[in-house]
Amino acid sequence: MDHIEHKEGKVDLLCDTLEHQAAIMGNSGIIPVETLRVSNYTVPTDAPESDGTLEWNKTSLVLVEVKSAGKCGLGYTYADTATASLIHDTLANVVIQSNALSPQAAYSSMWHRIRNLGRPGICSMAISAVDCALWDLKARLLNLPLVTLLGQVRPGAQVYGSGGFTSYSDRRLAEQLSGWVKAGIPRVKMKIGREPDRDAHRVRTAREAIGPDAELFVDANGAYTRKQALAQAESFARLNVCWFEEPVSSDDLAGLRLLRDRAPAGMDIAAGEYGYDLFYFQRMLAAGAVDVQQADVTRCGGVTGFLQVASLCQAHNVPLSAHTAPALHTHIACAVSPFRNLEYFHDHVRIERMLFDGLPQLIKGELRPDLSRPGFGLELKRAAAKKLAA
Repeated sequence: MDHIEHKEGKVDLLCDTLEHQAAIMGNSGIIPVETLRVSNYTVPTDAPESDGTLEWNKTSLVLVEVKSAGKCGLGYTYADTATASLIHDTLANVVIQSNALSPQAAYSSMWHRIRNLGRPGICSMAISAVDCALWDLKARLLNLPLVTLLGQVRPGAQVYGSGGFTSYSDRRLAEQLSGWVKAGIPRVKMKIGREPDRDAHRVRTAREAIGPDAELFVDANGAYTRKQALAQAESFARLNVCWFEEPVSSDDLAGLRLLRDRAPAGMDIAAGEYGYDLFYFQRMLAAGAVDVQQADVTRCGGVTGFLQVASLCQAHNVPLSAHTAPALHTHIACAVSPFRNLEYFHDHVRIERMLFDGLPQLIKGELRPDLSRPGFGLELKRAAAKKLAA
């Protein structure tokens, strides 16, 4: 009897959702986007940070809010104020009055609108933020979690703790990485490449801190030459490093393929975080350049673009890894088949905790979407956000 009542409750919930969908769609199936608002926030890092090729002390987030039929969808990208200006001045007119139930149509219109501006960089990050907001809005209009709307294939997304910046002392490096392992995350990543002569020592420090069983990833952000990367791969293999990210520049597809072919057994070559359009990923996969393809929903065209990359990965039989922005990636990572892992990036975890309620929960090394909340499940903490507004 208890089992029967539980099933009836599910049926009632489904009926309520279907009735809600029918009510908002009416006869036309079109619900126009009424407004678009863009905001920019800047968050200082908790300490100076650097990787193999860049230094920074703050991170900017561009937030997009779209409204229709009393619902508000949000999306964001990690980019500067120029991205916000492009959204406000160029993309808003394309999106307003588009069908909130068809994010893909607005996505195509936005790409057409920026034809003479160029696809990579700011344009793609702007489209990514808007596209995420439109998918969030659609899910909220239909009163569904985004992962349910997309089609859930796994309950949670495996994560790896990511930080270990080259600016950290050995002690700070060890504390951060071992802290993730103690928190139940069995895989961690550190930055390398700024001082190649010290990298073996830093990787050894990390291995000693996390113990023999946790997976250890390294990320050079393209800092090495091909010969340097080959030599470092041999050295890192002795410390059981199983993931070597951007050993050379992502623009050097032949170099990545060389590393993939000659890296020690058990060491995956990963790259792709700088992919801004589908053609970038197609070229990388066609070149056989990576064991693991990375993509970033805040750069590659939002949810629509990420789904396209996932289809490419499935066609090439290559697993897909989600780069940073864990709160945005969790739902979509649980809805694509060729998924490998999600980057639990130190900076973005801090920022998302500052700015949003309704974050996915970290449980046994996985981020799990909250199925009781529609869309991404996120709500902006407006009082906290106001203090960080640029």
